[in-house]
This record gives sequence, structure tokens and C-alpha cells, in this order.
Amino acid sequence: MKNNNTQEMFANYPDVVDVSGLQSMLGNIGKQKAYELVREGTIKAIKVGKLYRIPKINVIAFLTQ
Repeated sequence: MKNNNTQEMFANYPDVVDVSGLQSMLGNIGKQKAYELVREGTIKAIKVGKLYRIPKINVIAFLTQ
């Protein structure tokens, strides 16, 4: 998957998503799997209080690596 195509696919998403947005971006994966990906650092995220915020560019990087 090319980076340009991926950016176009996610054009309607905000620049920073939460875990439910990540689930949607990755094809409606389960909540547990989404949390696992960010907790393990597979997808880089920022924790703000109790919530994870995931930059869209990090999701694209995960998909294109």
C-alpha cells in the first residue's frame, strides 16, 4: 500500500484519533487489539490522562511499514 493511497483513504479522519477512531481506521478491529497495539508501542500514541490520542500519521506509518 503506497503512502499516498493511504493518506487519501484516511482523508476524512481528523489528524488525531482516539482508540475508537483507530479501530475504525484498521477495519473495525476489536477494542482489546487496538489497546494492545498502542500499549506495546506498535502504533505510537500519546496518553493524555487516561485516554490515548493517536496521530493519524502514526497509523499510516504502521500500515506502510
